[in-house]
Amino acid sequence: MKQYQQCLQHIIDHGQIVNDRTGVGTLSTFGYQMRYDLTEGFPIVTTKRVPMRLVVSELLWFLKGDTNIRYLLEHDNHIWDEWAFERYVNSSEYEGPDMKDFGLRALEDGAFHEVYQAEMNKFQQLILNEDAFAQKWGGLGPVYGKQWRAFEGIDAQGHRSVVDQIEQLLIRLRKQPHSRRHIISAWNPNQVDSMALPPCHTLFQFYVCDNKLSCQLYQRSVDSFLGLPFNIASYALLTHLIAREVGLEVGEFIHTSGDLHLYRNHLEQAQQLLEREPRSLPTLEIKGNRTIFELEPEDIQLIGYDPHPTIKAPIAV
Repeated sequence: MKQYQQCLQHIIDHGQIVNDRTGVGTLSTFGYQMRYDLTEGFPIVTTKRVPMRLVVSELLWFLKGDTNIRYLLEHDNHIWDEWAFERYVNSSEYEGPDMKDFGLRALEDGAFHEVYQAEMNKFQQLILNEDAFAQKWGGLGPVYGKQWRAFEGIDAQGHRSVVDQIEQLLIRLRKQPHSRRHIISAWNPNQVDSMALPPCHTLFQFYVCDNKLSCQLYQRSVDSFLGLPFNIASYALLTHLIAREVGLEVGEFIHTSGDLHLYRNHLEQAQQLLEREPRSLPTLEIKGNRTIFELEPEDIQLIGYDPHPTIKAPIAV
């Protein structure tokens, strides 16, 4: 995974200071590409631990077409909690302590951090245990799962149309593997403003050659320290799952970045990671015969993953 270290070094060497919506600020570059040969091992960062179980449960959540964090919480996955929580605490129904700018305040104020954690824990338990609350406040709007499995638009006759892009992709890969139209878009201009977070990984395309399936992702916005390792592992896994479903081998995963940035409060962590030596890549094992839509997190395992220890860094909401 030298490619990931080279990416971080590129941002440090060439990034420009840019203020962003979170108020944290970034070192930002535009346009960068990395390539991973999936036949050489599973491309997961080894210079810090990436929690693969979270990658797996999030991807399966997308593939189910789900947009409610209850499924994630049931699998002890909290990577989307802040966005659902933000919607709730900004609503007229929330009656607890002031949570304005909770992301930054929790980092800077220890006393507030305790109050925030208590409110977040209450919120999580309500999502898990109260159906009506979960239905109303666990949803994130029409984010990835909705766009992948039920993309809404207008057809050629002017009628409302709903397209299951994943199902359509599988059919086309089986019938026309060499088509240049194996494209899935998560960016729906009509619904972006209704999403808790507009899609960062916006569009991906598959390509078949020599019975091998390759995938290229275009990602409009890339948090290089926290988000990017997840994105690499997630789309490498997706390529394996799609290839398995349609009877192909795996080829390459290509990651193309738009705004590739390093948050300024992640600089110390990035430098720490750059001092570490990458380790051997693990291999992926997918157990059983369940279809791509039936898989459970326990069906997917990494064999031989031996990374350096976790490096913690604050999330910018």
